[in-house]
Amino acid sequence: MTSTETGNDPRAELDAFHERRRRAVTSRQGNLALVNTQWITGDPDAAAQPVWGVPGLWSPLPKGVSGLKVTAAASEGIVVDGELVDGETIVAGKDSINPSSIVFDDTTTGYVIASDDGDYALRVWDAASEAIGDFGSIDAFPYDPEWVVEANYTPIEGGSIVGIEHLKDEGRTRDKVVPASITFSKDGVDYDLAAFQDDGGLLLVFADATNGDSSYSVGRFMRVTPGQNGTITLDFNRAYLPPCAFSYNFNCPMPPAQNRFAVPIEAGEKNVLARNGELLH
Repeated sequence: MTSTETGNDPRAELDAFHERRRRAVTSRQGNLALVNTQWITGDPDAAAQPVWGVPGLWSPLPKGVSGLKVTAAASEGIVVDGELVDGETIVAGKDSINPSSIVFDDTTTGYVIASDDGDYALRVWDAASEAIGDFGSIDAFPYDPEWVVEANYTPIEGGSIVGIEHLKDEGRTRDKVVPASITFSKDGVDYDLAAFQDDGGLLLVFADATNGDSSYSVGRFMRVTPGQNGTITLDFNRAYLPPCAFSYNFNCPMPPAQNRFAVPIEAGEKNVLARNGELLH
């Protein structure tokens, strides 16, 4: 059922969506606050490594153990899971049942992420980052009802695997599970899109003819939710910029070939703008 059918104003709902996005990207651990992602790899028994921008020395753990080890004096002020570090502490990764939280100072926080290969990185967030200070707005196309598309959602038994490239992976692919086929026709063209499982939901990563012209060059994201009747609504007005549009410290997935539109999709977010109206980066 569409917003119009429920009596809601789709433009007002879109304005509320954009405001939620603005608050999210400027939050304490929003996209603009990420100032470092540093992978800590190698021999767990070798010398520990410093991480740019924060105190302590950081070491990998044995393979199969979630997280990193930090070594610090109490005077360095690192707090892990509410406890001041004075010596060595294990910082559990986001893949753990109980992931750790890290506080470095009043504005700087962190946590540990895992790769598909079982390596770990420290992510550092600064609520007073230069990017947050320079941020002006997220530029977006006006609402366009023509880009609210009703598509067919056909589950694939067992799912299919699609190799997804990431921005910093130098052409290597990561296998992602695509649970269904998303198909529709528009303006005489048939589409069969791949939305993969991500953070408990479905993420559609797509590119179109506006990329590098009027919208961010890498592509855009859209969260999608299947209906209960074999359909799915693709509201491209809710397309949003990937995290790498806000910080170089993210490594975003790239659109697979079947999600690359030859036509311009003039709906959704366009670019991140600085206070002076220029591109933020």
